[in-house]
Amino acid sequence: MKKTLLLLCFSLNLAAQNIIIQTSKGSIEGTFNSETKVAKYLGIPFAKPPVGDLRWKAPAPLEPWTGIKAVKAFGPSPMQGKPVPFAFWPSEYLIPESPISEDCLYLNVWAPRTNKAKKAVLVYIYGGGFRSGGTACPIYDGENMAQKDIVFVSINYRVGIFGFLAHPELSSEAPYGASGNYALLDMIAGLKWVKENIASFGGDPNQITIAGQSAGAFAVNFLCASPLAKGLFQGAIAESGASMLPSPLRPAITKAQAENNGLEWATKLGAKSLAELRTMSADAIQKAGGNASPYSDGYVLPLTMQDIYAKGLQNDVPILVGWNSEDRLSMKAAEPEVFKATLDKHFGVRGQELFNFYGPSGSLDLGRDESFGIQVHTWAKTQNDKGKAPVYMYQFRRAIPGYDESTRFGAFHTGEVPYAYANLHTVNRPFEAVDKVLSQKMSSYWVNFTKTGNPNGAGLEVWPTFKNNTQQVQILDKVIETKELPTRKALELLENLN
Repeated sequence: MKKTLLLLCFSLNLAAQNIIIQTSKGSIEGTFNSETKVAKYLGIPFAKPPVGDLRWKAPAPLEPWTGIKAVKAFGPSPMQGKPVPFAFWPSEYLIPESPISEDCLYLNVWAPRTNKAKKAVLVYIYGGGFRSGGTACPIYDGENMAQKDIVFVSINYRVGIFGFLAHPELSSEAPYGASGNYALLDMIAGLKWVKENIASFGGDPNQITIAGQSAGAFAVNFLCASPLAKGLFQGAIAESGASMLPSPLRPAITKAQAENNGLEWATKLGAKSLAELRTMSADAIQKAGGNASPYSDGYVLPLTMQDIYAKGLQNDVPILVGWNSEDRLSMKAAEPEVFKATLDKHFGVRGQELFNFYGPSGSLDLGRDESFGIQVHTWAKTQNDKGKAPVYMYQFRRAIPGYDESTRFGAFHTGEVPYAYANLHTVNRPFEAVDKVLSQKMSSYWVNFTKTGNPNGAGLEVWPTFKNNTQQVQILDKVIETKELPTRKALELLENLN
């Protein structure tokens, strides 16, 4: 009888362009687009608001609610500074100016209503350097991906000091004896919610793929390493990010160092106790800055990334990874003498070798390779060595169209996202027919991988698995083709320096 009533409720609301879904904590009402056949549910809470006594704690389970909760607008973006366009990123790549709040643990679901078959699920994790970002950014819209017959989910997580403060008092009060990495715990809580609830939206809880770009890609790498995420996903997509190698430019942080950094931050803020920190306004905390970086805390990440993979303890799932040809975090190359001095400082006598290889104006290319290339490359090779699941690698090389010289940055950092998630329409650029074709094919690769763990499918250029000896990657450009990784020599040189 109860099931019959639920079905009747669903049918009536479908006609009214609204859909009611029963989740584990209560009923929600989303909206239905009769043209696209996609239902969307925006701003679904998946944990208690991390405010007051819950600030800097693992996400707490929600209390059940009565009645029907309307979920038709994005929840607040996590606490951060005002989003302002800069460098390569216009407003389309940024969150709305409001709402922004500590109360941010919400997720969104776009679900096709085309047939009764269970759909594979893609869970997207945004970037922003772990200091900014949110699911309400236009380029993360999930409707067009859902039209390709998958369920698309995006998850908010805490950023900046709210997501990463490590502190001796926080570690002492936590039942697991660690602190920081709250952002990763938010993601894991979101994935648990997806695992528990997604069948009600037509999704397959046993076919979940996580995906992310920049900090989101780093997060995907960490989730692949975390025992707390085991069994919560069956595939992983990482665009421009991983954290596999410490280096002279990116030293590893121990638990003691992270806690000491947090203690120093609190002291500078003038807080004498954890209780005092929790009574401060979110604005005051935000303005104080502070650390925003995951680390091996002994809990979320019980060992270093290198040790987790060396021991074969990673979540052994298929991975699709890559980065962009102009994946840079700076717009201007360093002066040759500054570049040379920096290399000498960090790499000693081998600094000259790097200077000779990259050339006097090569700081931007080195930054790309050191920040993204070497990390993703090492992850792929290590997965091949220590895992059984396949690896697929790409390099995105399409120079994104610009209106004038000031908007032409090549295949810049984040530039591939609207292509991969079929969202070119959200970006104000003079796209050409070739861009639309590239977007259609990239998004199809991503969808195929979500469904099967393999990007290949009808109407697409064949994408071979990445092997350590041949290093064949898919070049995503005006022409899609398979080539040896263009930056292989540079990456192997950098790896030999570690």
